[in-house]
Amino acid sequence: MSWGRMSLAGLAGIVIIAGFVWALWPQPTPVDLGRVSSGPLQGEIRAEGVTRVREPYAITAPITGHAQRAPVAEGDVVVAGETVVATISPPDPALMDSRTRAQAEAAVTEAQAAVEFAETTLRQSESSYAHAAQQLSRGQALADGGTIPVRMLEDLQAAYDSADQSVQAARAQLDLSRASLLRAQAQLLGPEAMFDPDRPESACCLRIVAPRSGVVLTLEDRNARLVQAGAPLLTIGDLDEMEIVIDLLSSDAVRVPEGARALVEGWGGDTLLEAQLRRVEPAAFTRVSALGIEEQRVRLRFDLLSPREERPGLGEGFRVRARVILWEEDDVVQVPRAAMFRDGTGWAVFVHEGGRALRRGIEIGRESADMAEVLAGLEEGAEVVLFPASSLTEGTAITDRAALR
Repeated sequence: MSWGRMSLAGLAGIVIIAGFVWALWPQPTPVDLGRVSSGPLQGEIRAEGVTRVREPYAITAPITGHAQRAPVAEGDVVVAGETVVATISPPDPALMDSRTRAQAEAAVTEAQAAVEFAETTLRQSESSYAHAAQQLSRGQALADGGTIPVRMLEDLQAAYDSADQSVQAARAQLDLSRASLLRAQAQLLGPEAMFDPDRPESACCLRIVAPRSGVVLTLEDRNARLVQAGAPLLTIGDLDEMEIVIDLLSSDAVRVPEGARALVEGWGGDTLLEAQLRRVEPAAFTRVSALGIEEQRVRLRFDLLSPREERPGLGEGFRVRARVILWEEDDVVQVPRAAMFRDGTGWAVFVHEGGRALRRGIEIGRESADMAEVLAGLEEGAEVVLFPASSLTEGTAITDRAALR
């Protein structure tokens, strides 16, 4: 074998050996790296909420009657004391069966006979009154001449007074009989009486005007229908005065400070809306979670501070996401919570130094959803391993996964 071939064979052997060594040599473990930073830090609770009009006005039917077709629709603007929002007319008379109608017709005939009897009685009373008046006039003349005694004149006066009272009683009985006739005739009225074209519109209906200005939020039924007294008709509210209702676990609700602010997102717009806590309801309620666990929750109400121009289209009952701010710090050294893991009773992280992972215990303070305040153990600018694997140990060679892409 020539010297050239031997050199080529040796070189090939060296390359093969180097390849095996490179393949078996431990490679740096790719990891995700984060950085210890300094800046504002907020403690917050993330929750879903629902928008509500702060003071809605529910309008109900004040009387039982026939509600006409609604003159307004959802979303219509109404003015307090001016806009008619509902019109209620008396209910239609009920249809009568043959027996009921026969009884009503007999009552009319009976009332008519009573009127005729009262008229006859009145005529008799008026005749007796006229006779008594003539007798009294004659007796007065005779008594003045001394022809009849005074006692006879007194008897004539009493007869005259009795006849006068009989006339008044007969007239009252006639009025009573006529009223009974009208009542009996009213019993014969059927539903067709409600369609009298000559009846004035203002005399038949009750018009309900808006108690406050705003928009119509809900309408129970726009069609004409029979309603009972107290039945809901519609709801009015002012979209300029809205609130966010959030249900929190009772253990989280007690951590929310008085007057806490919230940032509303996920409502459909690109901007964050401002809200402020107005009231925490004093009583909790039980709700079953999606996992079937009973939870005690408390309802919190936040006033929506952002003007209507900054939240176009946001209305009643819309779902939103909110971040309730528990506390705020302006300048805090902080580390991603994803880098932290338990080290006995404390916390630790892996720091990236010189291409290796170095385990370091830390002391933390307040925590937010993603970051934790560093009290000791780390300095601003240090790189830490995010989501460290359980196989990662002290001194392991690591490299930034992002640099490999």
